[in-house]
Amino acid sequence: MNQITIKGGHPIKGSIEASGAKNAVLPILAATIVGQGESHISRVPHLHDVTTMNELLAHMGAQLTVDHHADISICTDNLKNQTAPYETVKTMRASILALGPLVARYGRAKVSLPGGCAIGARPVDLHIKGLQAMGAKIKVEDGYILASCDRLHGNRIVMDKVTVTGTENILIAATLAQGETLIENAAIEPEVVDLAKYLKAMGADIKGEGTSKIYIQGKDQLQGTHHAVMPDRIEIGTFLVAAAITGGSITINNSCNDDLDAVYDKLTESGAIISTTENSVSLNMHGKRPNPVDIRTAPHPAFPTDMQAQFCALNSIADGSSHITETLFENRFMHVEELNRMGANIHVEGNQAIIKGVEQLSGAPVTATDLRASASLVLAGLAANGSTAVHDIHYIDRGYESIEEKLNQLGAKIVRS
Repeated sequence: MNQITIKGGHPIKGSIEASGAKNAVLPILAATIVGQGESHISRVPHLHDVTTMNELLAHMGAQLTVDHHADISICTDNLKNQTAPYETVKTMRASILALGPLVARYGRAKVSLPGGCAIGARPVDLHIKGLQAMGAKIKVEDGYILASCDRLHGNRIVMDKVTVTGTENILIAATLAQGETLIENAAIEPEVVDLAKYLKAMGADIKGEGTSKIYIQGKDQLQGTHHAVMPDRIEIGTFLVAAAITGGSITINNSCNDDLDAVYDKLTESGAIISTTENSVSLNMHGKRPNPVDIRTAPHPAFPTDMQAQFCALNSIADGSSHITETLFENRFMHVEELNRMGANIHVEGNQAIIKGVEQLSGAPVTATDLRASASLVLAGLAANGSTAVHDIHYIDRGYESIEEKLNQLGAKIVRS
């Protein structure tokens, strides 16, 4: 089952529950390595990357139990194998998150250089430099990062550029380091805050999460605990765009509204009516064609790069022209060629997509090239005239839980084959 076929022209209407966040659960699963005893992680989304991370932990010797709600109980007290092999992690960049916790708790790690979506350079040198500053001996050979240390020690670590996984890796490792660690130019994404919340529940001493300076006072040990994963803000944003691009209406429960201001602002600018409660968001497009919106991606709290492709699809049928500027990844317009196959009028110049909205897209066979690109093609298919077959749909299974089931609940016509 590697494609989905969408019969377009059916407005998205109804309500759904947001899933737990992919970009929060993966570092949390890696962080279970630094806690003694069992951790219970709830609201875990059923995603390919989560399965891969579970397989990785099991390969190392972790004891895992997954219940019928997809909640996970994990004990990492006896990891006799501190290796993250290429065969397990070649499709998932988040595998690098095993490096810091393994060195912090077990004093050694052998982690394959990660794979994942080909959206541009995402080097791991900042992870390595941070751990080296904390006393780890590291070398890279035969496609693996080899690290060792008797015990990490705290240090002042200045990130050369903002990196979410780099911040997370050093944050986890620092919880068991001797002394205080200061991470400067730290990522402030909500997923970093959710990771810190889990680590603090285990007994970690962390201050400043959600700001560019995070202080961690290392502990001799941490204890497993319970944690509910935060809602997936990118899934929420994607389903809001699904309603907007089809002229429909939607309510999403278990939302995280404080984390989505930039997306809500652009949807409102597009002509959507948005209302929120403490834990829900509703959007109503009232059958209108969207207005064009200019977008520039940047680290949180600005507009997220993970929503750029979805708004590219929305702007493709907008009543006017727009510009989307991608500042974070150099190869993140690979969906443009596929959208143009469906009748979109998009021209890329450097890191900018220039979009002239058309009244109607037409269904066509298209191929996904990465996770968020696949989402943009599904959204375009929902609004297109006729049928759209999206191939290589395995990308979307890395980041969206049962996307066709949820969309069909909302009135879409989608079949996986």
